[in-house]
Amino acid sequence: MFPLDYTLFTDAVFIFILAFLLDIVLGEIPDRIHPTIGIGKVIGYLRPRLKNKNAKIEKINGILLLVGVAFLASAPVFLGLFAIRTYTNLIPYIGSIPHVNSILYIIVGAILFKSTFAIKCMRHYTVPIAKALKANDLETARKYLPYIVRRDPNSLTAEQITSATVESIAESTTDGITGPFFFFMFLGVPGAFIYRVINTLDSMVAYKTPELRNIGWFSAKMDTAVNYIPARLTALLMVIAAGLAGENAKEAWRILKRDKNKTASPNAGYTMGAMAGALETQLAKPEHYALGDKGPISPDDIFKALQIMTITAILFGLILIILPITTIKIIMIITA
Repeated sequence: MFPLDYTLFTDAVFIFILAFLLDIVLGEIPDRIHPTIGIGKVIGYLRPRLKNKNAKIEKINGILLLVGVAFLASAPVFLGLFAIRTYTNLIPYIGSIPHVNSILYIIVGAILFKSTFAIKCMRHYTVPIAKALKANDLETARKYLPYIVRRDPNSLTAEQITSATVESIAESTTDGITGPFFFFMFLGVPGAFIYRVINTLDSMVAYKTPELRNIGWFSAKMDTAVNYIPARLTALLMVIAAGLAGENAKEAWRILKRDKNKTASPNAGYTMGAMAGALETQLAKPEHYALGDKGPISPDDIFKALQIMTITAILFGLILIILPITTIKIIMIITA
């Protein structure tokens, strides 16, 4: 274990802030070295090798898949950060630099933590859709939509593409941002990696198809479980973010309460409902769900949704990470 001193809490705050800034300024880590891409490749390699004619064995393999990949992803992160913090001062010349352990620990921790969430990346994929829709270029909008949603874009109208994009922004606020934040708060950078493994597995194997039904069942259950609290906290903060962004916070709260259970996912309806109310529109997937009251929806709503997403991420960090950790530090100093 790391030494139990208050500097760990201080360093956690700096890791969070630096990682957040790295994402906002630089965006995504290149694919060839991105940990999540590596995780996906490992899952892709193991998935066909876990098939079995016996359904029970396949389900056990599904459990082993999640546990094994989570260990492979998080253990090196834990051990690497532990080594940096514990043994850097033993390296000749480098060890003589004041606070070099903490400095390297923060920098490496921030880079690793940043790889588990994506704020700027969502803007990278959705802004071109908004711009294409504003220019009445449905072909380009349809080209970009599969990067963020699973549905077939070819039969969708401009309004349905807009809705799908806003829905993805709302749901990804949890999956791609505040979920990793939440697990970082309790388990540090390794915890954020465990969350990312579960979420990646959910997107790759959690399908109710004959091929994946048994292998993916545990990943689907775990994804629902780990997002239960983050989704609800995110939705509440999204209501506040809507008000700060100049949108309808009162309506966001009303629709959140009314429509939160209309989606097949027990979690997705919370943030999508809040977003629908905030934008005073309806977010709908044909033959599946409709959240919010009928209202106009336009490409500008994509930009508004991105603003609400970013403010929500900032609020989540301030209220649920920086404030508690700073408070713990102050208490430890006072009681020392």
